[in-house]
Amino acid sequence: MQSWLNALPVQLLQPKVSEPMVIMGRVASAFGIKGWVKIQPFSEYVDSLLGYKTWYLGHENGPWREVTVAQCETHDKTLAAQFPDCPDRTAAEKLKGLLIAVPRSSLPTQEEGEYYWADLIGMSVINGAGETLGTVIELLETGANDVLIVRGNGPDVLIPFLNSVIGPVDVTTKTIQVNWSADFLL
Repeated sequence: MQSWLNALPVQLLQPKVSEPMVIMGRVASAFGIKGWVKIQPFSEYVDSLLGYKTWYLGHENGPWREVTVAQCETHDKTLAAQFPDCPDRTAAEKLKGLLIAVPRSSLPTQEEGEYYWADLIGMSVINGAGETLGTVIELLETGANDVLIVRGNGPDVLIPFLNSVIGPVDVTTKTIQVNWSADFLL
C-alpha cells in the first residue's frame, strides 16, 4: 500500500485549499524512529498548533496538502507530531523543510489592537510626515520586542514594534503608521 508520503511531490502539485493559509511552523527534522517529526513553531506560544487536528503541509505559496495529526506534544520550544501513513524515520525525513499552515478562517478573532504576524506582512509603512518607508516583509521576535523588517528603495529597515513607535494599524487599507523618521533609513 502506497501512502501519500511516498507520492508527496505528486500530491503537492494538486492544490487542496483555495482560502488563504497562515504559516504556523516548519518541519525541522525527523524525531525518533517511529515516524514522528520535530516542528519548529512560528507562533507566539509553542502549543498554539495543538488546538488544530488538521494541518496543511506544503511550501510558502502552496499548494497545500491536508494532513490529520495523529498525535502532537510539546518538547521544550518545539513540538513533536505524528501523522497517519508516516510509519518510520525514512518517511518522516521526507517531510523535512515543509511548512505547516492552517486556514486563516480557523484562527481565533483578534481583540482590538492585536494582530497576527501574517496580517502585517505586505502592509505599507508610512511615517508621520506621510513618507512611505516601504512594505513589511517579515517580523522578528528578539525577546525584548518584535521588530518589523521593512523593505523600501534602500536597504531593509528594522522598526521596533513598540507602542511608542507603532501608530494605527489599518487592516482594511493595509497600512501601518509609525513614529519613525526617514532619516533613520540612512
